[in-house]
This record gives sequence, C-alpha cells and structure tokens, in this order.
Amino acid sequence: MTRRSRGILVTGGGTFLGDNIASALLAEGASVSLLVRPGAEDRLGPLAQHTRWSAADVWSPASLRGKARLHSAVIHTVGSLRADPTRGLSYHRLNFVSARNVANMCVSDGVERMILISGAYAPWIRRGYILAKREAEDYMRRMGLRATIIRAPLLYAPGQSRPFFYRAMTLLGALPPLSWLYLGRIAPMPVETLARGVARIALSTDDDREIYYARDLRRLIRRSHPRPASATMETYIPRGTEPASPYDALDEDLPFGWSPGDEPS
Repeated sequence: MTRRSRGILVTGGGTFLGDNIASALLAEGASVSLLVRPGAEDRLGPLAQHTRWSAADVWSPASLRGKARLHSAVIHTVGSLRADPTRGLSYHRLNFVSARNVANMCVSDGVERMILISGAYAPWIRRGYILAKREAEDYMRRMGLRATIIRAPLLYAPGQSRPFFYRAMTLLGALPPLSWLYLGRIAPMPVETLARGVARIALSTDDDREIYYARDLRRLIRRSHPRPASATMETYIPRGTEPASPYDALDEDLPFGWSPGDEPS
C-alpha cells in the first residue's frame, strides 16, 4: 500500500475506540489530530502529548467548522448502540446526525475521504442501530465523499472478562471454514485488531475498496509489514478506558463518543 503523508483527524478522542485508533495511527508513524468532547480532555492521557487535539461537539455543526482543514482523511467513531427515546436520544440522532455533521465538515473543509466506523448486523445487535448506520453510509455517498465503511462487530479489550457466549463466538469466528462465512463478519474481535486495520486503511492511497468487515481487516494486517505495532500502541493508550462488557464497546462515552448536548441538530 502507498502511504499518505498528510494528517488524519479522528473523532471521539478520549473514548475506547477513538483512542485505540489514534494510537494505532501513531504506531504507524502518522500525524494524528483528535476531536474531543468539551470537558473530556483529561481522558486523553498520553495522547494529549502525541496528537494535536481540540474540543468539539459532533452534534454542533458550528463547533466543527474548520476542524478538518489540511487533513487527508477523517475517521468518524462517534455513535451508540443504546438509544434512550425518553431523552430524545434515538438511534437516528445518536448515529446518523453525528455522522451527517462530520460529513458536512469534510465537504466544507475540503477533505475528500471519510472513514465511518459502522456496524455489522448480528442477531444480538438492535435493528434500529444498524438502520441508522446504513443511513449514515448512504449520506456519505450522496455528499460525494470518498467513503470508506468499516462494518465493525462488537469489540473487546485484551484480558477483558466476557460472557461465555461472546468468547465462543470469537473463537468460532476465527476458525476456518466459519471464518470464511458470515460468522467471520460478526464475531466479536479485539479492538487492537480493528484499530490496526483501520489505521492501515486510512494511511493507504491505493486501496479503493468501500466496505470492510472484520475478516477483511484481519487479512489486511496479515498481508502488511510484520512490524509489531501493538507494542507501540500501548505507549499511547490511556489507562482505564476498557469497557466492562461487549455491549459497552458500542456505547456512548466509550468507543463511539458521547451523548449529544442541548444544541439542536
């Protein structure tokens, strides 16, 4: 893969997934910028010294103005698997509206490529979440962006205590021939694997594929250079950001960002 030289902007700084992807990019030698929810700057840990970061609310278009300028791509990680309609937090608002605002930022700031951390449908994932993610995918295309879509399964941190069902799905999903079939797309996977795969996709200039699943990321890492990026990733990842359960790995304030504030969309 030919590598990019301009910086990458990652939304969801200070969260489980955003921090892991930023750390993987740094391990690959990339210049990284982070968007962090106002008031959450203390969560960045070592990333605060190794990235350029700024506070912004992805539900407030005004706060995003100009944030993506001079970047080669934007990686959007903000969203939530859990909706709370009683508080006005629908799947549409949590997962589509934030992506729409970031896509609009890319267009206005002259960034051609947007990478969306979307979701792979599985029986244990809410249909409303998937529909909102698909709507976000379609919006990127309609805006004329070079869209790259990562249909991620549930994620977990190494050493995390998980229910037997999810451990079994992870094991089966990694074994041929099941790994070649649908289970290879939806089985929970380590966040490090996803982060490393996303980093290498973001830094590539000659891969025009649009949609990636978990098994595609695994293949990409196996084909890439053998340098052990994971040891370097640990240098940057803040402590105490691991989720307590697999579902938390798709929840607000953990990998995908935060709940919207009071500003209208």
